Amino acid sequence: MKNKIEGVLSFSGDKSISHRAALFAGIRRGISVFENFNPNKDCMATLFCLRSLGVEWQLEGHKLTVRGRHPNDWKKPDNHLDARNSGTTTRLLSGILATRAFESQIDGDISLRQRPMGRIIDPLTEMGAKIKSSDKKLPLHFYPAPKMKGINYRLPVASAQVKSCILLAGLFSDGPTRVIEKIPTRDHTERMLRLPLYNRDGNRIIESSAKQIIPDLSMTIPGDISSASFFIAAALLLKGSALTIKNVSLNPTRSGILNILKQMGAPIEIEETNSFPEPSGNIFIKYSSLNNIRIQGAIIPNIIDEIPILALIATQSEGRFELRDAKELRFKESDRIRAIVDNLRQLGVNIDEYDDGFAINGPQKLKGGRIETHRDHRIAMTFAIAGLLTRSEIILDDDSCIGVSFPGFYDALKKVLTNE
Repeated sequence: MKNKIEGVLSFSGDKSISHRAALFAGIRRGISVFENFNPNKDCMATLFCLRSLGVEWQLEGHKLTVRGRHPNDWKKPDNHLDARNSGTTTRLLSGILATRAFESQIDGDISLRQRPMGRIIDPLTEMGAKIKSSDKKLPLHFYPAPKMKGINYRLPVASAQVKSCILLAGLFSDGPTRVIEKIPTRDHTERMLRLPLYNRDGNRIIESSAKQIIPDLSMTIPGDISSASFFIAAALLLKGSALTIKNVSLNPTRSGILNILKQMGAPIEIEETNSFPEPSGNIFIKYSSLNNIRIQGAIIPNIIDEIPILALIATQSEGRFELRDAKELRFKESDRIRAIVDNLRQLGVNIDEYDDGFAINGPQKLKGGRIETHRDHRIAMTFAIAGLLTRSEIILDDDSCIGVSFPGFYDALKKVLTNE
């Protein structure tokens, strides 16, 4: 029996937008309503942290209603704030906590405690924040600081989380804060908050200040392109497949996966149906043979979450696939470069590992094997898709982590997976 993907799918709201929708509504006085909110574990961590700070919200299915309040009216939490596994919750919320007149502490699970937080501690400290940490990792303890001041900050690493943290702190500081990025990163924060931005000398400069008015963000959140990428991959790799994905995010700082796949020869058709505040639309995919390419440079931040599934696609495509300039992958929920390399080798793939990426000569036949997910949701979903390509079984050591971003993953797969 041969597997194929056939049908129509839509996805819960984009994870990055859902985080920001909840948080930005929480700092705006008034009621905001979001349809298609993504209630995954990471986004729920943001909501529960907001509740601990006195922000009221109600979630009915995928409809989120937030009764926001200015952070001056937030309350000191009774206990530490638990970000669980969510780096987005930690880094974005830290930008606001650093400006508050009360003490607070944010912590997370074992995995999150290993992720680098110096990249937000340093600029926040430059702004006047008082932060205590151990080796610049979680937990972070925030103390009331004198008046915070705006800064000009050039991002040393291409990170939308770091950028957003600094811009959020700038909303509650004296004077303007400007973040300068050489390589464009996800722009949901500046789009949603409608922050001033301009280009100068090849750099992109985004500005925030206490003068900024937080707009009513009520919206239908477009589907998550990162979640969709696993099904796009399955449709491209399984003969006879044809898939339509409805109302998915087409934000140009997120849709790099589509551009990469087109360069590899994928027959992907895109229909944009909405442009504000976030581009969205429909995607049509069908099976096709693909050719591997080299990926490096400015595109990497745009596809950072899709690299694990791209690695799987590369094993089934013609020619040499080489990924470089992706060292940031080593600081995700797991060391994703090592997780990709070790697990593909477990399935019989010949792959070269570099400090900042890897290379694969394809196509290569996959065998069955046992996969160590490292409790990383994107690694788990990648190798769940790999299981559709093999005659022998692929066993994941722990797939419960999939709920971090996509609790309905297996239900969606069951909906469109058929056998001949």
